[in-house]
Amino acid sequence: MTLFDNLKIMAKNHGMSLLQINEKAGLGKNAIYKWKTQQPSTENLQKVARVLHTSTDYLLGNTDDPSPVSNKDEKPFLDIGDDERIYSYRGKPVPKEYLDVIRGLMDSDIRKGKGR
Repeated sequence: MTLFDNLKIMAKNHGMSLLQINEKAGLGKNAIYKWKTQQPSTENLQKVARVLHTSTDYLLGNTDDPSPVSNKDEKPFLDIGDDERIYSYRGKPVPKEYLDVIRGLMDSDIRKGKGR
């Protein structure tokens, strides 16, 4: 598959349009659509990969694994303030109300100087 084909699939899997991805990545107007016939810059491809939580290798078709490449010993940080992610605990989705309580507790600690 081509880069553009992979982008369409990833966009669909994330419930986003290519225009939304283009905007979230901060690219120029319709930049992703130009990738049908032009190679993107490495910087722009990395921006799109971050938006889609995948690797540039996956988008380019160099791997079948959509997971971002990371150091296996290093645990990834997920921002609990990110409302676009679905968080889970022991395999069950965490309700938004629970996340709001956790965020409130964290904000309170940060204001008190207890947060990192």
